[in-house]
Amino acid sequence: MTRRMQAMVLERAGTPLVRREMTLADPGAGEVLVEVAACGVCRTDLHVVDGELDRPALPLVPGHEVVGRIAALGPGVERFETGQRVGVPWLGWTCGACDYCRSGQENLCPEARFTGYTLNGGYGRYLLADARYCFPIHGDYSDAEAAPLLCAGLIGYRSLVMAGEARRLGLYGFGAAAHIVAQVAGHQGREVYAFVRPGDAPAKAFARELGAVWAGDSGAAPPEELDAAILYAPVGGLVPAALKAVRPGGTVVCAGIYMSDIPSFPYELLWRERKLVSVANLTRRDGDAFLALAPRVPVRTRVERFRLAEANEALTRLRDGRLTGAAVLEI
Repeated sequence: MTRRMQAMVLERAGTPLVRREMTLADPGAGEVLVEVAACGVCRTDLHVVDGELDRPALPLVPGHEVVGRIAALGPGVERFETGQRVGVPWLGWTCGACDYCRSGQENLCPEARFTGYTLNGGYGRYLLADARYCFPIHGDYSDAEAAPLLCAGLIGYRSLVMAGEARRLGLYGFGAAAHIVAQVAGHQGREVYAFVRPGDAPAKAFARELGAVWAGDSGAAPPEELDAAILYAPVGGLVPAALKAVRPGGTVVCAGIYMSDIPSFPYELLWRERKLVSVANLTRRDGDAFLALAPRVPVRTRVERFRLAEANEALTRLRDGRLTGAAVLEI
């Protein structure tokens, strides 16, 4: 059965999305057809649309924070049933055979494919997805509220784990991911220090509302030495500032898939066993762990809703820093 659907499509990097009618075939072996209810608008979508992540599979339907319901099952799919609500994340397919996949590091698979980048994503009515990389959605979240959990939440959670047992935790860039991680960190008994764009008073207030013990400008020195810091802002110039803010033996985690160049800095900032690490994608283990944890915290996402046809407006507002929390397209 061939289905027709409306979708917002990227035809050329650096240009606005255009509304197009597309056709979808039935799901193949191991696939599911998801009828999309909501899709988050993530900063990674911006990097794809703006051409900062090259080699997207054009023409492309962006979007990788997808929440919907199973409309059809492909041959061999037994873990889901039609009508079940699922989420589809950024990591959309791996080979399952390489050393990384066999060792639990499937996030590093060299053949990996990504939802909304090398696979069509959720800025449309339907989505074909690998059933291995779909997750049941737990808790009482609405579809729109659940959408940011699929990337801002999952990547945020992975970055938090990589920060270790840090009691004093700095978050650079207080957007979709940080507003989720701040809640998890508070639930774990950590102190959160929020760093925002200079002069962004609403972001500071939002951070304090979510439990941050301090909120200041991104270049400011925190009142206490940090045990770890996580960079969600894709600004390489913040790396030296974060290294300066963490104690000896502390960790700075770069959580974005893209970042502007890191400027040179004196070795003294890295010395005394400070660590600088990056996060790449996610694993299914991350998804299972975080999506079970989120309702227990409970994580409450702050979302601004847009219609599918308003995808370009949502991307513009994200680009300009004019969002509180996360933007979500309601399909």
